Amino acid sequence: QVLMSLHEMFPAVHAAEMAVQRNPRSWDAWQTLGRAQLGLGEIALAIRSFQVSLHIFPMNPEVWKEDLSWARKLQDQQKATKTESGQTLAKGKELVQESIPDYDFESDEIVAVCAAIAEKEKALSAAKTMVIVSASGTVETVTEQDNCPATPDETLFIRAR
Repeated sequence: QVLMSLHEMFPAVHAAEMAVQRNPRSWDAWQTLGRAQLGLGEIALAIRSFQVSLHIFPMNPEVWKEDLSWARKLQDQQKATKTESGQTLAKGKELVQESIPDYDFESDEIVAVCAAIAEKEKALSAAKTMVIVSASGTVETVTEQDNCPATPDETLFIRAR
C-alpha cells in the first residue's frame, strides 16, 4: 500500500503477489493486489482479485462498494472507449471486445468451502490465547473463552497476547 501511495506500481504488484502467495486466504492481501493491478491498468486481473477477496470475506462492504464497483466502471469505460475508437477506425465493422473469463464463484462447492472457512475463522477469533510466564520462569499457554474467563493472579504473572 505504501508503494502504491508512492506511485511505484510494479513493486506494489510484486509485493502484493508475494503477500497473496504467503497467505492465499488473506482477503486484504487480495484486495491490495487488486488495487495495485488497477494502478497498472490491469482491470480484468483486478476484478478477479477483488472477487477472490469477496469470496474469502463476503461481508466486506469496502470491496463491494468501492473497489469492485470502481473496477467495473473502469471496465465499462474501457469497453466504451474501445468501441468508439473501433467504430472510428473500422467505420461500421464490428469490434470484437475482450471479456472477463467467467469464473464460477457461485457453485455450491465454492460457497460451501467459503462458509466453512468463515466458520473456522470465527471460532478461532472467539478464543483468546494468553501466554503466562511465572516468576520462576515456567511458560504456560492458556486459552480462555468469553463465557469462562481464566484470570491468574496478576501479582505473580505477566500477560502477553
